[in-house]
Order: sequence, then C-alpha cells, then structure tokens
Amino acid sequence: MGLTSNNVVMVSVVASVLLFGATIWVWPRLARRGVAPVLGRIGMLLVTQVSLFAALGLFANQSFGFYGSWADLFGTETTPGVVVNHTPGSTRVQVTDIRTVNVPGGSAPAAAGRIEKVTIKGPLSGLASPAYVYLPPEYFQPEYARRDFPATLVLTGYPGTTEALINGLKYPQNAHKLVKDGRMQPMVLVMLRPTVAPPRDTECVDVPRGPQTETFFTKDVPTAVAGHYRVGEHARNWGVIGNSTGGYCALKMAMRHPEAFSAAAGLSPSYKAPIDATTGDLFGGSKQLERENNLMWRLDHKPAPPVSLLVSSSEHGEKNYKGTVKFIEKVKELNGRGEPTRISSIILKTGGHNFNTWKREVPAALEWLGGRLSNR
Repeated sequence: MGLTSNNVVMVSVVASVLLFGATIWVWPRLARRGVAPVLGRIGMLLVTQVSLFAALGLFANQSFGFYGSWADLFGTETTPGVVVNHTPGSTRVQVTDIRTVNVPGGSAPAAAGRIEKVTIKGPLSGLASPAYVYLPPEYFQPEYARRDFPATLVLTGYPGTTEALINGLKYPQNAHKLVKDGRMQPMVLVMLRPTVAPPRDTECVDVPRGPQTETFFTKDVPTAVAGHYRVGEHARNWGVIGNSTGGYCALKMAMRHPEAFSAAAGLSPSYKAPIDATTGDLFGGSKQLERENNLMWRLDHKPAPPVSLLVSSSEHGEKNYKGTVKFIEKVKELNGRGEPTRISSIILKTGGHNFNTWKREVPAALEWLGGRLSNR
C-alpha cells in the first residue's frame, strides 16, 4: 500500500484506536508495583503514543502532500532527473496509466473526462518527469473532435506530490464542475510537481551547470503536450497555476516567458527564490541571475510583459500578505503608465499556508484562467 493511500491512513487510525482501547482495558492489571508492571505501563503508553502520532502524520501527509512514497519519506529517493536521448520515432509523451475522474459518470470519458498518467520527456532540458493529464469530457465528444483545447500547467509546492493536485486540491473535479455550471470553457490540465530533479528544490530555475527546470516547463512541456494532445501551441492557449513554490514558479515563468504562457495564477506565492539547504546555489554565484528571478526587481527593471497575473493571500495567516499587496501595487502603477501586464487577486480575511486555504481559491482561480485563454 502506498504512503498516501486511503487504506494506509485508515489502518493507522484503526490501529491507534484499538491500542488506546487495549491500554484502557489492560491498565488495571498493570497498576501494581514492581519492575514488570512499570515496564508494561511504559510500553503501553509508548506504543499508543507512537500509533497516534503515526496516524496524525499519515493523515497530514495525505492532506498536504509532503512525501509521495515510502522511499521519499525515508530519503531513499535520491535519483536525479533523467537525461533522455531521443531517437527517430520516439515520443515525448508516454502514457503509462489511465484513471477515471471521481465525478458522477466517472467510468465514461465523454461524461466525466479522463486522467492519464504520463512521462514527459524534454529534449531541450534533458529532463523527464511523471505527470497527470486531465482531459475534459468534451475532449471525447464528437462535436469537439476537430477542436483544440486551451491547456494549463498545474504545479504543486515543494516537495509536494502530483497526486495531491487530484486528491487534495481536486483540480479535475473543480474543472469538471466549473464547465458543467457554464463558468469555464473546457480545458486540459497538465499536473506536475516542480521537483523534476529530486530531492533538490530548483525553484523552476535553469541552474548553471545543473537541472534546466525553467526550460523544461516553458519549452519542453508545452511542445510535448501540444504534439500529443489536441491543445493549442501558442502562448494565448496556455496558462500556468501553482501553490506556494508552484505559485512563484507560475508567476515567474509567465513574466520571463510570455511567449510560452499568457496567464499565470500564484496561490500563496513567494516573489523570489529562497537559498537554503534544499535549493543549494541556484544561480552559480551570479547576482544578476538572482535579481532576474526576483519578481519585484523585474517589475522595476524589466519591460512589462503582456501577461495576465493572479495572486492570492490572506490578511491573517499568510506571511506573504504584505509582499502580495506590494506586488499588486507595483503592477497597478505599470497599468497606469499604459504597460500591458494585468493583475487580479484573491485576498481572504483568514487562511494559513495550507491545502484548506488553497481549496477555497482553486475554483475562482481556474475560472479566472479559463476566461483568459483562447482555444484558437
């Protein structure tokens, strides 16, 4: 059973409840003096506490997507990104599994859509990464057979798991409902984690002499997906959205590569890349490269790109609130001077840096993206 599966969480919860009950039941028999009863009481308390913390930890991990597998949890997943040599006839998108969507009529693609697990290979970056592609019901309906769809790249935070975008934030289910309610056009979702060179957090940077993550997401992924699925291949057809680290990546990639994405939504984003033990030296010692990946600096020193941006925060509970207000004001100043960058926001009264907050923002952010992408 996988680390994030419902069965593992349920087994841990049942085990902790049974051990708690056993402790209550056995405790009177251990309420005697002597070494053996004392060790018995200590053992029962220790086992019960460990089982309780394990159940809470597994539930939190499933909800927030800290670790995707047992290997990830125990630190044995250290395999770097894969370098792919492409030969004639090879494909950049390889489908490895097909899943139903957890909505009414989920077994019928024309009613519920479909989720395909794929491996995306990038010839320019030399990277390859697993992903999930959500295809809306319209993709399988005859009247849409000759139509291209807009697409959105959906990114987790760091370390994150791609499954959390489906099971936690429920992007496919939200997209299905928005289209059904007439609030959004049908859209293909390409769901990945930004950690394409695990365990390193590259912050979607082309690291000098390291992983070319920005190239992978801005060039390889759109080209590969457009070559395999019926989606547009122009910036007007593509958006990008992410939470936390993924939110920073989304905003940065649209601002730095308006030829790739025309709209970007950052949910609880940061506005510059951190430098810590998980990132290492992202910029090869180059202060200029570091500045160019700082979104505030770009607004002050680089030409404003023709993109639409959405940012989110909370007045109470989010550390990025002041930075978000500052970012919004800077873009509004550019608007006042006739610059083409556009800004929108979702500001909650309260909400922490967690999945519960992002669940409240995803539907509105998807609707916003759908209104800014073209299917032509």
